[in-house]
Amino acid sequence: MAHRVGSTRYRFGVMVGLLTGVIATFAAASPAAPRDQDKGDAAIPQVAFINQEIRNQWQEYQINPSPPASAGEWCRRVYLDVLGRIPSVEELEEFTSSRDGDKKAKLVSKLLYDEKYTEEYARNWTTIWTNILIGRSGGSERNSLTSREGMQKYLRDSFARNKPYDRMVYELVTAKGSNRPGTDNFNGAVNFLAMKVNEENATLATAATAKIFMGLQVQCTQCHNHPFNEWKQQKFWEFNAFFRQSRALRRYAEGTRDVIGAELVNQDFSGEGNDASDAEIYYELRNGLLKVAYPVFVDGTKIERSGYVQEVDRRDELGKLMLQSEYIDKMIVNRYWAHFLGYGFTKPIDDMGPHNPPTHPALVDYLGEEIRKNSYNLKELIRWITLSQPYSLSSKINSSNEKDDPLLGELPKFSHFYLRQMRAEELYESLMVATKAEETGGGSYEDQERAKAQWLSQFVLAFGNDEGDETTTFNGTIPQALMMFNGDMVRRATGSDRGSFLWEVAHDANMPAKKKIEFLFKSGLARKPTSAELGIAQKLMMARLNDQGPNNKKPDLTKAGIAALQDVWWAVLNSNEFIINH
Repeated sequence: MAHRVGSTRYRFGVMVGLLTGVIATFAAASPAAPRDQDKGDAAIPQVAFINQEIRNQWQEYQINPSPPASAGEWCRRVYLDVLGRIPSVEELEEFTSSRDGDKKAKLVSKLLYDEKYTEEYARNWTTIWTNILIGRSGGSERNSLTSREGMQKYLRDSFARNKPYDRMVYELVTAKGSNRPGTDNFNGAVNFLAMKVNEENATLATAATAKIFMGLQVQCTQCHNHPFNEWKQQKFWEFNAFFRQSRALRRYAEGTRDVIGAELVNQDFSGEGNDASDAEIYYELRNGLLKVAYPVFVDGTKIERSGYVQEVDRRDELGKLMLQSEYIDKMIVNRYWAHFLGYGFTKPIDDMGPHNPPTHPALVDYLGEEIRKNSYNLKELIRWITLSQPYSLSSKINSSNEKDDPLLGELPKFSHFYLRQMRAEELYESLMVATKAEETGGGSYEDQERAKAQWLSQFVLAFGNDEGDETTTFNGTIPQALMMFNGDMVRRATGSDRGSFLWEVAHDANMPAKKKIEFLFKSGLARKPTSAELGIAQKLMMARLNDQGPNNKKPDLTKAGIAALQDVWWAVLNSNEFIINH
């Protein structure tokens, strides 16, 4: 018994050593291989412009960028950012083994346009935009007027069909209809505004629309003039006037007060002066005086003052005016740049007012113009960013760019790839892919989403902050550590029951022990283990053999092997290298 206890303690120490080694390898890995520049990169004018603008700033600050990321690092990165999950071993090896000079461009095109990935692309961006539009908890409130399922259906259909972004903005701002799938007059787009138009005279709808789609933080001007820019209290209420014809009507289960849905409608607005032909609203200045406001767009464009829907549909007019504005162009560029590079051109990304100039103004203007010229095709914007030089750089810093750290308050120069924690949904999907659980997952899309939401509801509590957003770094708190080390998902992912991922790897007669270790590292980290890591894995095997006791004359090599693989796999999944996009 003493031998077994000692061996168990030894094994635990070896596992800790492996976990520490994986983290150390991640933090101080050897320099990346020379840049595998695609031949076609320079032929894309938008990519060339990005590269030149970013290089100009490097030159201005006398910065030498980090070396390029390895092929495996870049492949893992682009799968995470485009599809929301890491690549499978097969996908990784297909890319890294290719000698095609255009392999990066071809992989990006495949992820964006190949029907094989359409559902995953739509799922990932549906998740991202659902959280942007209605928040992580949107639709979970008691008697909520928001249907999360309805919002997701609208977005999933839109991304699967690659609907132009300007069309999506127009539909979300002007939508009318029922919020829940399967109901009469269903229109999932209404879920963006359904909970917002009824609250405080549609002030929530005003603030969210301006911030999300135009990058204008106007919420504080509801009560006073903005202290730093030209946006005044008058402008807030003029923008607010566009939403005053709209109401979300509750639909109840027959004979109960249980809300089963909502319908967003336009109704005649008589104005606060009770004259629908001149439907004004009033707001109070800080000195107590009242002023009047009519619908006027942020650029000063006025529409008819009538509150009669038959004479003027105010939200429809707002949608048209927004599509003519360069604000939506710059905002979507800033949002997508931040998604792929870790930081936007402004901080926060949805505050692009004149008081908060972008770090690269010429680049923001250019990409805004280009996305408009390209019919607001978001997939093309993704292509330009992912094939750019800053996106291809390693996360390892050098003596020249060590101060390029936005966490220290520096403006981002994008001279190396900024580390960031996976989103909770990315971690879930990556675990599914790494353990091949997605190959056996059954049920409809909605069933799978509900199963994921149930798991995430616990996970987000561990990783979320007080505002309901996900955290940006893994800060090592006890709840976070316990969630990763002891959570049900990790236990299932590291299980060794017959038919499980580890069981299949352990019983693959065509794969020698060293290859099995390599397979686990590729599955989780998109790289082979170092010689030191392989040595630790061999020690784990010996520890597992010793666990069978000194009297066991014929140790079960298969049993010891799968136990050792389980130890290695647990260490890989619980390493910083797995949970970080790098």
